[in-house]
Amino acid sequence: MTKLLFLCLLSLTSLHAEESWVPMFQPNSLDGWVNANCAPETWSIKDGVISCTGKPTGALRTEKQYENFILEAEWRHLSEGGNSGIFVWGTPISSPGVPFLRGIEVQVLDHGYMKNADPSKPRWFSTHGDVFPIHGATMDPHGEHNGSRSFPSEDRSKPSPEWNHYRIEAKDGRLTLAVNGKVVSGGDNCNYRKGYLALESEGAPVEFKNVRIMELPGNNATAEMTAPVDQGWKPLYTGTDFRGWKVPAAGGSKWQSQDWSIRLLAGQTGSALWSEGAFGDCEVICDVNLPKDVDLSKPAAGLCVRGLSHPLVILGAGGKAPIMLGPDQVKPGKWYRIRALLKGNSAKVTITEAQDANPKTFEVTVDHSATGSIGLADLSQAAGYGNIFVREL
Repeated sequence: MTKLLFLCLLSLTSLHAEESWVPMFQPNSLDGWVNANCAPETWSIKDGVISCTGKPTGALRTEKQYENFILEAEWRHLSEGGNSGIFVWGTPISSPGVPFLRGIEVQVLDHGYMKNADPSKPRWFSTHGDVFPIHGATMDPHGEHNGSRSFPSEDRSKPSPEWNHYRIEAKDGRLTLAVNGKVVSGGDNCNYRKGYLALESEGAPVEFKNVRIMELPGNNATAEMTAPVDQGWKPLYTGTDFRGWKVPAAGGSKWQSQDWSIRLLAGQTGSALWSEGAFGDCEVICDVNLPKDVDLSKPAAGLCVRGLSHPLVILGAGGKAPIMLGPDQVKPGKWYRIRALLKGNSAKVTITEAQDANPKTFEVTVDHSATGSIGLADLSQAAGYGNIFVREL
């Protein structure tokens, strides 16, 4: 009787453990996931296999945040040297000046990528399950490491096109990665330690399957340790082409789509690149890159709103805009994030250099129409634009 009771309890325990696993995808639906900054066709699913084209660089993230959990996933690259990743405790949108979410990255890298490594230089990556913080996140790495990047203790991943299995355990800011059945890397004191989970697109086709999660009790992560909550941001740029934008007839060839960002070539001043959509009260995010050879004594780049031809913000001097930042406030070769909150005729704008936690804040009154398009200014100089998001109020 005692043995029978023990076997029954063991069976119930195993059944309960199996039931606590939750699949993160339905067989033919991406419901529960958000295309953070990719083209509509970048991510697809069929019969439980999630396919990523690799174009553009970006992420597919969860709708909800997670704190403590165990995540299992299988992945494989479809080409030699493919690059991808799983983001843990990430932000809802990409960090300033890059297409990546801030968070902890669990590397998904094919062995062919090692051809890019210089054997004469110190080890700075591997293809067997590196774990590292990116773009503002922090972590104390386990084992052998370079900076905050934890290298795997064993080489266990298989090359394309074979499938690999990852098991990620995340609890109270500690993260460990098991590659094909054995823990090999990880870190402690992660910040953030609560946020979104995401799959990464980075240049090459990759597939995921059998993605499932077991949530563990949380430990009430503080606000400082929690990623910002999504406010309803929508990307306006596909990262691959100008769908959703009106390329000007004159000088349109100056605008070039380059993976996750847009490049504007230098030349005679032309028309702004305008969104097809019009927006009323809203908040806009746009990252602007100033080339190293930019002339900041002249207008260099800017953001237009509500369909007005003159920009709300200009980086560079000598132009005309409610908000102007000259060479004493911006520098060549840097990315800047412009964030503009538009309500009626008022605009509250913050401008932050990438990786800088001290934004410049402006509040101005602008005489513009109630609704209109968002525009990327062409001020004759070369410039870069990226991470263009909007949320309607």
